[in-house]
Amino acid sequence: MNTSEVAKLLGVSVSTIKRWVKQLGLQLERNERGHYQFNDEAIDYLKFIQGQINSGILLHEIAPLPEKTPRTGTIKAPQQNDKVISDIVSKIESLEQKINQKADSVATYQLLQHRREIEDLQELITSLTSQIEELEEELSDLKKKTLMELPLVLDHQQPVKTGKKKNIFSSIFGF
Repeated sequence: MNTSEVAKLLGVSVSTIKRWVKQLGLQLERNERGHYQFNDEAIDYLKFIQGQINSGILLHEIAPLPEKTPRTGTIKAPQQNDKVISDIVSKIESLEQKINQKADSVATYQLLQHRREIEDLQELITSLTSQIEELEEELSDLKKKTLMELPLVLDHQQPVKTGKKKNIFSSIFGF
């Protein structure tokens, strides 16, 4: 039976049935559309709940159904489909193995490529370091030469200042 049929049977609304199922945690099967499917045991329990509520007991005080023990079954003997499935599984395993090998080879190639780039950069750094050292030596030699080539002057004349003072003296003394 579905939810609406059970609701009509018990004389309650569909939402009441849904609320009872949710609040009591009833484990019910569902159809392809997700609707509850009530078996005789579930309907009897819902009748019991309705009787309890009518006698004044609150819904949260009603004990839920004890959980069912899981069903046990037998495994069917292997059929022809099992061979097809085992072939597919073996193909998947071989593909996974090939993918892992490819991933390993790609990682190895990238590692070697990075190692070559690092070695090239180290060579460039060594070359630049030696060029900087040579330039620093040339600069220090140039500084020494320019200091040696400068004439040694002991007597410096101070420049003659011309301006207002001279004009004042020349106007007073008539120079």
